[in-house]
Amino acid sequence: MIIFPQGIEVSETDVICLENDLINIEGWVQEALAGKINNCKKRMLLDWHPRLLDDPDVQSLPGTEEALVSFIVNRPEYLSRRDRNED
Repeated sequence: MIIFPQGIEVSETDVICLENDLINIEGWVQEALAGKINNCKKRMLLDWHPRLLDDPDVQSLPGTEEALVSFIVNRPEYLSRRDRNED
């Protein structure tokens, strides 16, 4: 059994199945997570960039992705996926 730091448990049977295809399970998980983060960030920025450009109250945009994400989530109309689902 593998227990990842987040408390996710993978059974011995599942480990055997993963090791049938993967050399390094933990490395694969890290790469998969990095890919998911990258895709989510791209979608977020593609969604918000036109909205921000169309907003007459926005005079300038931050120059880095990290600052732009922070700028977006601090806007009053921003809702996370969980919040959007609850609406």
